[in-house]
Formats: sequence, structure tokens, C-alpha cells
Amino acid sequence: MQGTVSDFILTRLAQWGIRRVYGYPGDGINGLIGAFGRTDELEFIQARHEETAAFMACAHAKFTGQVGVCMATSGPGAIHLLNGLYDAKLDHQPVVAIVGQQARSALGGDYQQEVDLASLFKDVAHDFVQVAASPVQARHLVDRAIRIALERRAVTCLIVPNDVQDLPAVPAPPREHGTVHSGIGVTSHAGAPAQTALQNAADILNKGERVAILAGAGAAAAGDELLQVADLLGAGIAKALLGKTVLPDDAAGVTGSIGMLGTQPSWRMMNECDTLLMVGTAFPYSEFLPAEGQARAVQIDRDGRMISLRYPVEQGLVGDSKATLQALLPLLRRKESRHWREKIEKDVARWWQTVETRAMLAARPMNPQRPFWELSSRLPDRSIITCDSGSAAVWYAQHLRVRKGMDASLSGGLASMGSAVPYAVAAKLAHPDRPVFALAGDGAMQMNGLNELITIAHRWKDWADPTLIVMVLNNGDLNMVTWEQRMAGDPRFKDSQCLPAFPYAEFARLLGLEGIRVDDPDEAGPAWDRALAARRPVLLEMVTDPEVPPIPPHVPIKQVQSYLKALRQEDASGGAALRATIKQWWAG
Repeated sequence: MQGTVSDFILTRLAQWGIRRVYGYPGDGINGLIGAFGRTDELEFIQARHEETAAFMACAHAKFTGQVGVCMATSGPGAIHLLNGLYDAKLDHQPVVAIVGQQARSALGGDYQQEVDLASLFKDVAHDFVQVAASPVQARHLVDRAIRIALERRAVTCLIVPNDVQDLPAVPAPPREHGTVHSGIGVTSHAGAPAQTALQNAADILNKGERVAILAGAGAAAAGDELLQVADLLGAGIAKALLGKTVLPDDAAGVTGSIGMLGTQPSWRMMNECDTLLMVGTAFPYSEFLPAEGQARAVQIDRDGRMISLRYPVEQGLVGDSKATLQALLPLLRRKESRHWREKIEKDVARWWQTVETRAMLAARPMNPQRPFWELSSRLPDRSIITCDSGSAAVWYAQHLRVRKGMDASLSGGLASMGSAVPYAVAAKLAHPDRPVFALAGDGAMQMNGLNELITIAHRWKDWADPTLIVMVLNNGDLNMVTWEQRMAGDPRFKDSQCLPAFPYAEFARLLGLEGIRVDDPDEAGPAWDRALAARRPVLLEMVTDPEVPPIPPHVPIKQVQSYLKALRQEDASGGAALRATIKQWWAG
């Protein structure tokens, strides 16, 4: 093969099945950008910022199961990637970052845009970060970056100095000492643990009288098996936030989300169970799991490093969630008593009534729960939902009832603001025939969501189904942090919390998108209908009340006392927040 190292790198990526690279150009990657112009196998997706390009690569991995690839220039471009790459790292997604660097002859000379990139990326890409110092390295560096990202479900990084990018390619290294000969071949894994370990796990689960299951994103392919296990054991199933679509919310025994953004049935189930089965989850908040010593526990995870990290388990099973559950099922005995399961199902039914009641409570001008409740029943089949961090994530976790065949995600481990819209762009590019919804607060939109609306406006006409709806909660407040301040005993600090006014719907219309602004709760449902009927992407601006609290399933008395202290120090907003809190609590 003729061409440059850059031509070779892009060709090798394509041979691995990569079809698009998210990034932003710069002179540190001019050689690579030039090579895109000489290939039809890879598409370069220009984001508005390197951070959102990395978010897109992470979302691509989440919604396709493939490696996400992002690219940036040296210096500031590489630095900008970091937040999105940490999102991938903390959510265990395979992402490869390819970054430029100054010419080798300039390194060490305090040159313009010279940054020690190997050190910079060593944490976020600690499994593999390497500099291509020679064309002979290109093949095995690309191969290892992709293979290690897949195997470790991690971020890897390939640094390519700009002079190396333009050197003649060396497709195959010479057969001599000091060279590395890599390949693309398929890797096969053992799916399930040994029979003895499976039997030990089955014995623990069979002896339990009140079994609770916690499923995370690692169980995404094992939904049917989870339901079979839960049915045999008479168990309920809570879902970590990243595992929201592992099981449909209308399935028997599913208690919904867990944690600070979770449901009361999940909280009660964890506090009353005597046995816990965790599948594919790194859920971090131990205070929402059973008290240590309360429950015997079994954990399934593909990564043995995660076993017993969140809760002490008697039997850890390292393997694929689906294959391990399939091997475990024949060893489980059906529990004749269904009292525990029936109690959970009654609790779930009451919870959905509570959620509806809370969503319908009056607020000024609109209860922020109302748009989520109205969307829930209107979600089309095969929808993909992305959500941003903040109070929007609470309503997403508690109010959206997902069905089988839907996908959803958000920045879980990093909980970064500004991810929902770039996630939605990547989802739509990967699945142009599926409806996509991005749910964000006004803070996240002002941070970088507005910029990625430009990308949507640029690309939407290429999509088989143009349905992409960005819903923004316009409450003029960085709302989740405001509530966190109040729970800590401090009143809202307006200088940090209040946002400048912005006409979101008007801005969307300026871009050629549909923009709809709603400040009447009775119009929330019809607005969703109008947005779903539009033949172009829509920004749906919901003007909501910042004083409606996102209530956790459990609040310690010390936090209640701090909260009341904070509200007493505020002006009229404190009284409004207190009244809204009482109404929400009473509805529950």
C-alpha cells in the first residue's frame, strides 16, 4: 500500500470496522485530516468542540457496542478532549483518542502548543497511551489501542507527531529483531465461571427468602435471563441509572432506579431484603444498598476487580452476564412463597400512582415533572433517550417508563453536564432511522448544548427519520446544585446559581429547526405531540418552576434540618420551595 502514515492509520481503523471519527481539526493533525480526503471508508464528524467530540465517541460506544474514536489536534485540542474521555473511562466504554503532537525535532524545546501528552493522558488512558515515533509502529499501535479498549472497556490514546503523520507508510514491519507483528483477528472469551462457583452462588440465592436484584449497564444483553431469575426466586429488580433500559419498567418485579435519583420501592426493597444479587453494575452509593451484614450477596461482573467493591459478597462470578445467568438458571429452585414478590409489585403500583400525582401538582408556571410524565406515554418504539446531569436526571430516572427495545444513557460515573445533546447527535448518526430524545436543563444547554444544535441543523437532512427532539427545562437556575446547597444548610447563592435568560426556542428557529416554547402545563402533552409530528428536529423549551424539589427516596433527619435552616434564610423563594416540598411529600 502506498501513502502516508496517516493514510495507513485511517485504513487500519476501517479494517477494524470503524466507520466514523468524531473530532475537530487543527494543524497538529493536518496529515490525518488530509488523509480523510483520500478515503471513502471513514467519515469525519466535525463537532463544535473537542469535548463534545469525545462525548460523541463515548455515546457511539454506548449505543452501538463498537469502539468510539475521537481525534484532536495537539496542545489545546488534546486538552479539550479530557472531560469527554473521563466520561468514557468512568462508564467503562471503549474509546480510542487519536491526538496530534508537535514535530519530534521540536519536542523538549518549549515549543508552541508543546504539551507532555503522554503524561496528560496517563490517567484517563492508563491502560494504553503511546507515541508513534516511527512509521513501523503504526500498525501495532492502532491494533493495540483498539484491542485494549475493547478488552478492558477503557479509553486508550495514540499520540502522532505531525511530522510522523506525513512519512511514507510501512504497512508491514520487517521480519527482524525489535519489531512487533500484530493482527486484527477475533477474540473469543470464556463466558461463564466454573460449575463449583455457580453452585455456590445458587445455594446462597436458593436459601434467601427476600431476594433483591440490582442490574446495571453490564447486564444490557441479559434482560430475559434476569426476568427468569427474578421469577424463580420471587425477587424484585432495581436498576442502576446506567442500566435503565436493561429491563422495561412494565416488567413484573421491576422497581425502577436506585439511589439518590431512585424510587421508594427500590429503597424499601434494599432495606428489607436478606439476599442480594448484583449483575453488571458499579453502582457507587453503598448507603442505598442493604446494611453490611444484612444480606448474603452474589455478584456477577466481567471484571474481577469490581467484585466486592460496593458490597461484601460471598460468591463473585467473573463472566459475561448473559452466559453466567444462563448457566446459573438450571441450578435455581422456584420459591413457592410469593409474598415478597407480591409485596414488591404492590409497592411499585403505588409508586407509579405517586409519580403521576406529583407530576400533576400545580407550580409556577409549570411543574418540571410534568414534561417527563407526558413524554413517557408518548415515547415511540425503539426510542433512544439521552439525559443530562442535574435535576433533569432525577425526573428522567423517576418518571420515564421505558419499554423493551428502547435505549437510553447519560454521563453516569462522571455525571458531567453538557453530555445530552452530543450524546443525541452520536445516537442519531449511528441510528438515523430511530427517534432520539435529548433531555437537558438550561445550564447544560448554555454550557455546550446550544453549540451542538448547530451540528444537528447541519446534518439532519441526511437522516432517514428526522425525529430528534431536544427538550430543555428553562427554570433560570442551576437547579440540582441549588438543592444540594440547601440540603447542606446554605441558602441559594444567586451569583452562582441564577442563569442569564436565553430564548432557546427562538435560537432553534434561527438555525432552521422547529422551536416550541411552553409555559402552560396543560400544553405540555400537546407540545410533545406537535414535536413528534414535525418533519425536522425540534427544540422543546419547557418553562418550569425552580422551586419544585427533586425528592430522594430517603432523606436523613440531619439533612431535613439543614434544608429547613437554608430555606429560612432565603427570601420568597424559600417559602415557595417549602410549600412545594410539602406538596410533593404529601403526594408521596
